[in-house]
Amino acid sequence: MSGHRILSGRVVIATHNAGKLVEMRELLAPFGVDAVSAGELGLAEPDETGTMFAENAAIKALAAATASGLPAFADDSGLCVNALDGAPGLFSARWAGPSKDFSGAMARIASELDKRGATTRRAHFVSALVIAWPDGHTETFEGRVFGELVEPRGASGFGYDPMFLPDGYDRTFGEISSEEKHGVDWQTGDALSHRARAFVLLAQTCLRRP
Repeated sequence: MSGHRILSGRVVIATHNAGKLVEMRELLAPFGVDAVSAGELGLAEPDETGTMFAENAAIKALAAATASGLPAFADDSGLCVNALDGAPGLFSARWAGPSKDFSGAMARIASELDKRGATTRRAHFVSALVIAWPDGHTETFEGRVFGELVEPRGASGFGYDPMFLPDGYDRTFGEISSEEKHGVDWQTGDALSHRARAFVLLAQTCLRRP
């Protein structure tokens, strides 16, 4: 990769996940970027064969950029639980099954921790963001947020949010508003969620305010 590129105009958000789409549109809004999703364009979801979050994000972004002829923006993220050797990790979505039953996935995590007699509930979320252009150029950024797993609380967010208590907070991601979870203080660069932290790095490199 040689040099950085500035993202402008229209971009494809390479996701069929409604929750991720909402978050990414809100993050991009201050920069005047016109975002359309892969789902809205009817683009197929590629097989995610990578062994790292960044690899899977790149697969999705490059597939969408090639198919649409537009720059494409993809996230690959997951929950990594220390006592489960980093699981579910790359397979976070798969643990929820084809019906996206994250209540069942959270129950599975709790069950696996009980089976192992885990004395710690430490975990972290990872988000890898990749922008790809139709000519194959990519930019990659990663963010993490650390915390503890608790009994699920709250109906905000999506996925594993209700069971994740970020360090320094007494509310889970399921109890924190969307604005607080992935809002960014652009004067300090402070952000809470893993996706927002990765986005701060991306914005500093590839975005400009109008």
